Amino acid sequence: MRAYLLRRALQAVFVLWAAFTATFAILYMLPSNPVAIMLDAGGEGTQVDPEKVAELTARYGFDKPVWEQYLTRLWAAVRGDFGSSIQTGQPVTGSILDALPETLKLASIGLVLAVVIGASLALVATWTQARWLRQALLALPPLGVSVPTFWVGLVLLQVVSFQWALLPAMGNIGWQTLVLPSLTLAIPTSAVIAQVLAKSLSTTWDQPFVETARAKGTPRLHIHLRDVLRNAAIPTLTLVGITVGNLLAGSVVVETVFSRNGIGRLTQQAVTFQDIPVVQGLVVLSAVIFVVVNLVVDLVYPALDPRISQRTRAAV
Repeated sequence: MRAYLLRRALQAVFVLWAAFTATFAILYMLPSNPVAIMLDAGGEGTQVDPEKVAELTARYGFDKPVWEQYLTRLWAAVRGDFGSSIQTGQPVTGSILDALPETLKLASIGLVLAVVIGASLALVATWTQARWLRQALLALPPLGVSVPTFWVGLVLLQVVSFQWALLPAMGNIGWQTLVLPSLTLAIPTSAVIAQVLAKSLSTTWDQPFVETARAKGTPRLHIHLRDVLRNAAIPTLTLVGITVGNLLAGSVVVETVFSRNGIGRLTQQAVTFQDIPVVQGLVVLSAVIFVVVNLVVDLVYPALDPRISQRTRAAV
């Protein structure tokens, strides 16, 4: 187990380094100057003072060779320092930590709703023996996957907020402002979870141990929820780990649609103004969350299937 954890730790370090390096390379290949973009924040194409550009370029180290900028920023990032925002002048780490709680609340609620909706849909669709109901329920996930996130948000805004006036359309104040953004994130994600879990449940129902349980007179619902679900949950658990990263990416769109302040809004502004330090900090944050969540998922696997733990020990 120690060797396994050490190997995963080294993999995590590599993923973080690769994410930082790829972001650095992509941003520095862009032809535009982030300092000039910041000085022309209005986007009117006005003439910028060359001396001011040169001063700020030197302040942020953009006048140094690319390799020196990379090594300097990499060493600072290892120490948790991503510098200051070109746009606001505030420390990047502080800006991210200020925006993170709102996005974590939104993504967490969205993930819980997605799992509940997707799992319930898959369980009912694969348990019912009514053919028409099964087909109707299994037709919903492909529809949910094909619908863009921003379209879901706009429809919810139009119907729930503007026509029915049940919930606020924007803002961060109060739990009511979380309902529509969370649903917007959850609906497409729940459709993917339902597709994968329903397929896995259907396959597991054909396994020999199900026939054995039936022969013993075990009720169908008991088999479905205890034996079949436990064995079918592993592919879905893997998907949930990947989904966390997708929810953070989806928050960029959702927080823009619902005018919420969070990581999504911060990302949108940083990309618009080519704020390199902020973008790098956000990419590394996403990589850290992805690595941690997938490590947790790997550690949960043995609780669902002890054979996985045995195979891990044998491999190590």
